[in-house]
Amino acid sequence: MTTEGTAAVEEALRRLEQTEPGIRAWVRVDADGARAAAESASPGPLRGVPFGVKDIIDVAGLPTECGSPLRRGRIATADAWLVDRLRSAGAVPLGKTVTTEFAYFQPGPTRNPHNPAHTPGGSSSGSAAAVASGVVPLALGSQTAGSLTRPASFCGVAGYVAPAGAWPTTGFTGLSRTLDAPGLLAADLGFLATAVEAVDGTLTEEPQSPKVLLWSGTELADIDPAMPAALEHTRRALAALGAETADLGDRTDTRVLAETHATVMAYEAARALEAEARHPQALSAHLRELLQRGRDTPVAAYEAALAVRDSARTRILDLLDHADVILGPAAPGPAPHGLGATGTPVLSRPWQLLGLPVVTIAGHRDPHGMPLGLQLVGHPDRVGRLLGIARHTESLVQDITGSP
Repeated sequence: MTTEGTAAVEEALRRLEQTEPGIRAWVRVDADGARAAAESASPGPLRGVPFGVKDIIDVAGLPTECGSPLRRGRIATADAWLVDRLRSAGAVPLGKTVTTEFAYFQPGPTRNPHNPAHTPGGSSSGSAAAVASGVVPLALGSQTAGSLTRPASFCGVAGYVAPAGAWPTTGFTGLSRTLDAPGLLAADLGFLATAVEAVDGTLTEEPQSPKVLLWSGTELADIDPAMPAALEHTRRALAALGAETADLGDRTDTRVLAETHATVMAYEAARALEAEARHPQALSAHLRELLQRGRDTPVAAYEAALAVRDSARTRILDLLDHADVILGPAAPGPAPHGLGATGTPVLSRPWQLLGLPVVTIAGHRDPHGMPLGLQLVGHPDRVGRLLGIARHTESLVQDITGSP
């Protein structure tokens, strides 16, 4: 007998068969396991919903290969915490999605569903593309620098990065213990908010005259001209409906924070992947360079970086006690042409260093029809309000652009 859950899985498998030859978002599809899980899925808000799992995240009985030959064939014996939470809500893992090598820079084979000649971003590239191509409405990702925000922006889907420590990374292959954060990618913010609530009980709050700080990102990157236009259109729409808007200005030095992030990530990655570094011939040049930089970083420099982080976090949390969110570009522009690189994560580095929750809002496009994502950065103690403002902003963007 076909149930609603099994029907959703069958539709996902049908859609995957159609799109996968051109998109290449999946490492492994567990069709039989998904069908069986759908038939016995727990009753819950996500019952029968198929989801993709980034291949640094464990699913019991499936390999977790991390985009590297060094992990080939390693079978997970238990679900990661986040996978277990979604199963408890009734959702069904469909399989593993492509990641860059150990969630760093070396690209996988995935292509952007909006134009296969362009990168989908990294390292949650497969998860973002699986959602954008309509195979699954939900997928798991993670972020250490810009690993979720960037592909969400490039692929035109909603994204959520949990605040530091809010969601355990049990069952994740880590790159940087203080920077790694789990997250979700979804077809829209309504469904994403439902998934967040299913995971940890966070209720979305309806915004009342939100206070929004605007950030251009121009001090960190060359911003595509279409991005400031998208940001300004969004600001006007928010202001017209009662939001208070002001410029972030120089109230936080994002350049220092981006540099500090790079120091922390390199130092911690060198320790996290110490065993893998003993096999340099199996690592990409990108990863070898990161690990060498981390080994060359003195302990004193690492500790100084953490002190910079802690001081800046105190200042930005005080700022977010008087404003609700920071609104800015999620990436410098649309997905770059070519598949040899994944784009720069620099616009996510400051906020990831500080462990702040981030939501990516889709809907804007450049003149060539490629997605442009905005990011909302919020207070870690007010995720429900962040999600509410994000849903409100998404609806305004849809009104501006005429997107569904």
